[in-house]
Amino acid sequence: MAENYYDSERGASEYLLLHYVTSLPPLPQGWAEASALSEFPARCVSLGLDAARLPAQARGLDLGCSVGRSSFELARHCTEVVGLDFSQQFIALALRLRQRGSLKFKSFEEGDLTKARRARVAPDIDRSRVKFAVGDATRLPADLGSFDVVLAANLIDRLEAPMKCLERFPELLRPGGQLIVASPYTWLPSYTPRGNWLGGFARGGRPVKTFDALRRILSPHFKLSRRQNVPFLLREHARKYQLGISELSTWIRR
Repeated sequence: MAENYYDSERGASEYLLLHYVTSLPPLPQGWAEASALSEFPARCVSLGLDAARLPAQARGLDLGCSVGRSSFELARHCTEVVGLDFSQQFIALALRLRQRGSLKFKSFEEGDLTKARRARVAPDIDRSRVKFAVGDATRLPADLGSFDVVLAANLIDRLEAPMKCLERFPELLRPGGQLIVASPYTWLPSYTPRGNWLGGFARGGRPVKTFDALRRILSPHFKLSRRQNVPFLLREHARKYQLGISELSTWIRR
């Protein structure tokens, strides 16, 4: 099952690398620098958020927060951040980082060979502003309250019922609040039944694209502010990477 990967040792290693580690070996000559593709969660916040629009006591929600980097980055701009993820392991790791500021882990290098690494939260971030909890983005508690920014990074194409998540956004965002959605639109039946895909299929002989569906669903309540591509590298081991390109869009609550 898909959720077992996120609660595995390998899943934890790969996502701690994706969130916190910048000192990866350079890619082959002629490729982009690995450093330009690292720290994807931090770039989702820095590229997607217009901090000048936030009120003084801003409140943030990070859906699918994984091991917490984007939640901590939101805490640079928000006095309270709630990070939710379906993986109990990811939330346990995020809570350790909140408490200690860093943690040791092992990355997979070749076969059974591993390398000791450390994930660190930047010391200038007030970690006490962040709260983490296990949660299902398609079954959010009714008492979550409202927010000035909601981030959903690489989430919608990993949900069983993405529409249930999208339908909550108007309620979760205060007027003028910012919704940041990032996704590579990798629709897979192992995560999302085909009938629940937002795009990536043909209807009546015409292609249905995910962004067009997002625009249709969100436009009654949100105005599109920005749209851009954000590449990332997911490192499996020293010689194998997954290159992804998420489309990041920011929407302002009407």
